[in-house]
Amino acid sequence: MVGFTSLPSTIVSLASLAVFLIPLIALLLAYDAIVGEDEDGTLLLLLTYPLSKGQLLIGKLLGHGAIMTTSTILGFGASAVTILVFAQNAAISEVLGSFSIFILSASLLGIVFIAFAYLISAWVSEKSKAAGLALIFWFMFVLVFDLGLLGLLVATEGRFHPDLIPYLLMLNPTDVFRLINLVGFEGSGQGLLVMAGELSFGYGILFSVLIAWVVAPFFAAYWVFRKRRI
Repeated sequence: MVGFTSLPSTIVSLASLAVFLIPLIALLLAYDAIVGEDEDGTLLLLLTYPLSKGQLLIGKLLGHGAIMTTSTILGFGASAVTILVFAQNAAISEVLGSFSIFILSASLLGIVFIAFAYLISAWVSEKSKAAGLALIFWFMFVLVFDLGLLGLLVATEGRFHPDLIPYLLMLNPTDVFRLINLVGFEGSGQGLLVMAGELSFGYGILFSVLIAWVVAPFFAAYWVFRKRRI
C-alpha cells in the first residue's frame, strides 16, 4: 500500500531523514564563511568598511539562516500540502500543527550547525581543514554521540545512572530535535529517546535548549573570530 497512513509515522520518517541531512547541509553551506573569504582576500576588503566583526558574523548568520529556513519550509511544507490535498483522513489542524513544529525545529537545527560551521571556519587557517572538521562534527553529533551513550549503558549493564541519560541527551542538538518531533507521538521514541520520553520534556524546555545551542556556538565563533589575525 502506497500513500498517507498516519501523521505520526510521517513525521517520524521525515525527522529520521532530516536529522542526517540538515546538519550536513548546514555545515557544507557555511564551513568556508570566514576562512574561505580570508583565503580569497575578500574578508580584508569587507573589514575596511565601517562594519564590525560581530555585525559581519550576524549578517552571515541571517543570510545562511534564511537560506536554510526557506529551503526547509519549501521542502517539508510541500509534504504538508500534499497530505492536505490528497489524504482524505488527515485533520487540517493536526497536520498544520505538527508540521509547523517540525519545520521550526528543523530550521533551528540547521542554524545550530551553521553556527558550528562559523566556529570551525574562524578557528582554522585553511578551507580544506574546515571541510574536514565539518565532517567530523557531523559524524560526532549525528552518529557517535548516541552510540557512545548506548555503549556506556551496555558496558555498565545499565548501572550508569539511567536517570541521567535524558539530561545527557540535551548535550546533543540532534537529540533535542528528535525529542521534539519523535517523543511527541506515543510509541514513536526508540532507544535512548524512550528514557527521555518518560520525563515528558515540554516543548518550551526543548525549544529553549535548541535555541541555547544556537547562541553558544555563535558566541564562541564570534570570540574566536575577534582574535583571528587577518
